[in-house]
Formats: sequence, C-alpha cells, structure tokens
Amino acid sequence: MNSSGRRPGSRRDGGAPATKALPSTTRKKLRPGYRALKEIRKYQGSTELLIPRLPFMRLVRDVTRSLAPNLDLRFTPESLLTLQTAAEYYLTGLFEDSMLCALHAKRVTLMVKDIYLARRIRGRNLS
Repeated sequence: MNSSGRRPGSRRDGGAPATKALPSTTRKKLRPGYRALKEIRKYQGSTELLIPRLPFMRLVRDVTRSLAPNLDLRFTPESLLTLQTAAEYYLTGLFEDSMLCALHAKRVTLMVKDIYLARRIRGRNLS
C-alpha cells in the first residue's frame, strides 16, 4: 500500500488494474516504385476503358463543334463507345512505342521528345 491507502495499480473506482496498451502495428515501408508497379500490373490485366465516359463525350462534342460549328451533330452511345475504344487503343500503342524510345535512350522516364519520335517513326505528321 502507498501513502493514499491504495494498492499500486488499483483505480479509485475499485475496478481492475489498468492493462498494458496494445503495441501499435508498424506498417512495413514499401520500396520506391512498388505502388506504381502494382498499378501498372492492375491496368495491364484489365480490359475496361480508362478514360471516363462523360469527359470523353464532352471532348468529342467540343471537337465536332469546332470543326463544324453550324452543324448540330448527334452521336449514338455505340458510336461514342467505338470512338473511345479506338482512341484508347491508339494512345496505348503510342505510349508503348514512346516508352520503347525512352528505354532505347537508356532512360526510364518518358519525355515529350519520346512521343514526338514515336509519332515520327510511325509516319504521323506532327502539325
């Protein structure tokens, strides 16, 4: 007993002595780039479209309005889906070729000049 007349570890309300706090779970530190590689693998295995539907629809409407301002063009959902699929297929291939150009230059970071080079090799006009 101590000077207050209580046993060590006892509480004023007469309850059980306090228990030790659980040790905090320490999170394991991930290697740099691990999360990016995991995300790459996730998208490589998926088949769904990556560009959200509504922003792509707005882009298509803006482009068609700028090309033909006096025409009121309408699109079926199937045509928009076909356009989006083709656009994503083209962009994916362009980024693959651009990444090969970056790797050929002994870099792992993709730069704008790699995209220009890939388009030039493919025979695409830059203007």
